[in-house]
Amino acid sequence: MQSKKIKVLIVDDSISIQKVLQEVIESDPGLEVVGTASDAFEAKQMVKDLSPDVITLDVEIPQVNGLRFLEVLMKSKPTPVVMISTLTKANADTTLQALELGAIDYIAKPQLNQKEMFLRYRKMVIKKIHMAAACNIATGIDRQTSKKPSAQESLSTNRVLAIGASTGGTEAINYLLGQLPSTNFALLIVQHMPAGFTSAFASRLDRTTDFTVVEAKGGELVRPGVAYLAPGDFHMRVVRSNNQLYTEIFKAEKVAGHRPSVDVLFNSVAEEIGRHAFATLLTGMGKDGARGLKKIKNAGGFTVVQDEASCVVYGMPRVAVEMGAASVISPLNNIKETFIERLRSPIKRNTDNV
Repeated sequence: MQSKKIKVLIVDDSISIQKVLQEVIESDPGLEVVGTASDAFEAKQMVKDLSPDVITLDVEIPQVNGLRFLEVLMKSKPTPVVMISTLTKANADTTLQALELGAIDYIAKPQLNQKEMFLRYRKMVIKKIHMAAACNIATGIDRQTSKKPSAQESLSTNRVLAIGASTGGTEAINYLLGQLPSTNFALLIVQHMPAGFTSAFASRLDRTTDFTVVEAKGGELVRPGVAYLAPGDFHMRVVRSNNQLYTEIFKAEKVAGHRPSVDVLFNSVAEEIGRHAFATLLTGMGKDGARGLKKIKNAGGFTVVQDEASCVVYGMPRVAVEMGAASVISPLNNIKETFIERLRSPIKRNTDNV
């Protein structure tokens, strides 16, 4: 029996982009474009009439903008949404807002005059739509439970916490940083994200959390209360010099299909910090970070993997669990408590592979 096709609704005010996206999407036999809408009012009616499985949504659409449409959609009829954006600084910030409102992922506007790039683009669009269709969009974070750290939680120990994430990770990271006591941790973060977006993401985290969040430049002293985000298209690792930890940024081949790669960061954390390290692998597609997390655990560090129920995409965490890389498997809203409890416990000097 033939499997059911994934129904896709395209929302974009450009007729040429609609046509390109429809051609791209329907080149996959498992996908079907059930409608195209030029504005939010058309899209609202089509969502009601057609019940699409996935929506591609332009950041900028006339009358009611894409963000407002997305906000209403997620309250009235939650549907997986992939944002369509041009890679500009302004649109990077808007796209990050869309991810916070519940969008699953984003893709760049197609370059209509570059055939070789277009083939790669087609593959990426198809992959992201299939991924979106399989996503768990019922994992919305209850922001009412998010709070800034209290004085009682501000313990004296300063530690390094390494964080890795991909699809669904922007809001998971924002939530986690809003929960963690900034006096306890220096943070090293890899979020799979292109170069045009990491600076905007760092700025947004800096505004919304108690941490000072910067896009890493390399050579920074790793200090408590500061979060260092790997820049798009660069790997980041931590290095030790004169018993001090510093960031290092470099270009090299992609690892597990990504640059920046979570594995690159986690491997360095295992080597330079070892049993004193804390690390968590959050929602994301693929397997990046699983091997590095296992190395941290084998070195005596404490590792936490986000559980399936709270993940948007249970890909990277699933691989880590299957490899035995998790000291603890935890829902996102309990990861903070897991780390706080660990800080209150003495570090074992032997096999700390719970």
